[in-house]
Amino acid sequence: MGDTMANYKSDLMKTLTGRGFLYQCTDEAALDTLAATSALSGYIGFDCTAPSLHVGSLVQIMMLRILQKAGGKPIVLLGGGTTKIGDPSDKDKSRPILTSEKIEENKNGIKRVFEKFLDFDGPNAAIMVDNADWLDKLGYIEFLRDIGKHFTINRMVQLESVKRRLEREQPMTFLEFNYTLLQAYDFSELNRRYGCRLQLGGSDQWGNIVAGADLTRRLESVEAYGFTTPLITTASGGKMGKTAEGAMWLNADPSLGKDYFLSPYDYWQFWRNTEDADVGRFLRLFTDLPLEEIAALEALEGAEINTAKVRLANETTTLLHGAEAARTAEDTANKTFAQGGSAAGLPTFELSQDALSALTVTDAGVLSELCASKGEAKRHIKAGALKINDEAVRDFTALLSTADVNEDGVIKVSVGKKKHALLKPV
Repeated sequence: MGDTMANYKSDLMKTLTGRGFLYQCTDEAALDTLAATSALSGYIGFDCTAPSLHVGSLVQIMMLRILQKAGGKPIVLLGGGTTKIGDPSDKDKSRPILTSEKIEENKNGIKRVFEKFLDFDGPNAAIMVDNADWLDKLGYIEFLRDIGKHFTINRMVQLESVKRRLEREQPMTFLEFNYTLLQAYDFSELNRRYGCRLQLGGSDQWGNIVAGADLTRRLESVEAYGFTTPLITTASGGKMGKTAEGAMWLNADPSLGKDYFLSPYDYWQFWRNTEDADVGRFLRLFTDLPLEEIAALEALEGAEINTAKVRLANETTTLLHGAEAARTAEDTANKTFAQGGSAAGLPTFELSQDALSALTVTDAGVLSELCASKGEAKRHIKAGALKINDEAVRDFTALLSTADVNEDGVIKVSVGKKKHALLKPV
């Protein structure tokens, strides 16, 4: 790794390669020279398909952060326009078509995340733009004449996203087929408006990124570059940012709805539960810790690897939610697991005294959102995994009462050793 970093002149390429972000690059040497000699502008696009981003988007956000720390100007491109089409990349079927109102609502939700990772003030301030500003104004005939002529069907059917659909004989609409043209046009438009020379993204975006760099060169007579990251999976092969409990969202605002937010405590726990084999890699990708310090943490063995996991959880949670939230989450975890306490700071759900008197332990599993349904709660009860105040329950119909409220004024509900929540009578 050290020798590889030494081959580059720019802080940007040294950092991206040294921390494991590089998968493909259109011209590493030329990009390195440009980054070393100019204030490079680069962008990543984020379509507005949900009101929050999840951990799967974090590697992209961290690349924009690295670009800014290296003196470059990061551009966050929100896909208010392209979301109306739906990116077919890495998809086996068409995405649902969202209304303009839903797209706007989603856009407002995901905007908040970037302020945690990027500086929107200063000499190389990050900027946030929406491709609806130009895509919504395109004339269809003019777009076909001016942009469509630069693309051949021969080349487009070789794109992985298209080829996979055709090979599996799955339908791909003409709407989706146009997505590559629109993303390529975004790159050329950002070059015109902001001098953007670099698009970053995941490996599934390689075909779209190369198309955009080529179109920008043709239309603007400048060299543009693409850089992609490898697909980030866990050591056991799981998809990054997705667990059995659902997506690990980057927003903690309950107003987004129960399916689109995650408490700082649960976010901390997600990183604390990282597989041993992933700790060093995730420290490099998702924190700002120096590589030397990461190497020392990665070298820990046996039970000591938990020290590195706690550090990973604290660093990632501090970046997103702040140092106080990280400290509170660690303290909550210590109380919960080391002392068996109720641990204020766990997700808390209020209920009335009347509701408490009619609440079964099965209902408690669902109300605490630790179980998706009564059926799932019953399966956990049968397995001895659902606990009330750290005591396993066996009777599906057993009722809770005020006697179950502990000295902290709450009832602790647990599933297994790692999932906990509190019910608070009010």
